[in-house]
Amino acid sequence: MGEPARPHLVVLTGAGISAESGIQTFRATDGLWADHPVEEVATPGGWRRDPGRVLRFYNQRRDQVRRARPNAAHKALAALEKQGFRVSIITQNIDDLHERAGSRHVLHLHGEILKARSTVDRRMHYPLPRGGIELGDLCDKGSQLRPDVVWFGEEVPHFGEACEIVGEADLLLVVGTSLAVMPAASLLHHAPFDTPCVLVDPEAEALAPPGVTRLSQPAGKGVPALVRHWRREGRLWVPETLLAS
Repeated sequence: MGEPARPHLVVLTGAGISAESGIQTFRATDGLWADHPVEEVATPGGWRRDPGRVLRFYNQRRDQVRRARPNAAHKALAALEKQGFRVSIITQNIDDLHERAGSRHVLHLHGEILKARSTVDRRMHYPLPRGGIELGDLCDKGSQLRPDVVWFGEEVPHFGEACEIVGEADLLLVVGTSLAVMPAASLLHHAPFDTPCVLVDPEAEALAPPGVTRLSQPAGKGVPALVRHWRREGRLWVPETLLAS
């Protein structure tokens, strides 16, 4: 007989987990996004109108990401994987904080800010270990490079793969997301029937749809608390004592 299948935790993370590392969300009322309307810096139309402005904005965000550090939630998920749990992370975030914490199975639904890509062939990606993208930086086919991020109004190329991962979950953990951005919000519907789902967010009581267990705590507190239970018990479960606290 083979070894029993390892429990599979699928984690869907949003801006709230990165915000605790100092990366601002686009809904923030101050910081980088305050003077940059989404329509001007995060849409194909904004890119066509003023690519230089878009590149400058993402160069700023890239610097912010490089300065940020993984927080307790990122580290807890990586530690759970190291203990032998199967952990798949599907993130709406474009930073690399999960990877820097040590997680090895991370799918970026909305792209990665530390990469550039061709404007004529989306399969052509270029890592950006330092610096940014400037006007005149070209891909190997001679087209201007752009941030490797999914803008509003663009297709989410990895959505099908994300649906397949969610379909294999033993437990679904949603962290730091309003569950308002489509199509990512619809991923919950692809989980197997009766798969437990937990939402960790300070506004969980208001945000969680029916059938989703609420843990109204910041990611850096709620996720490590859950992980401690799972590591101690060697299984994925929803501890009622924790959720009642």
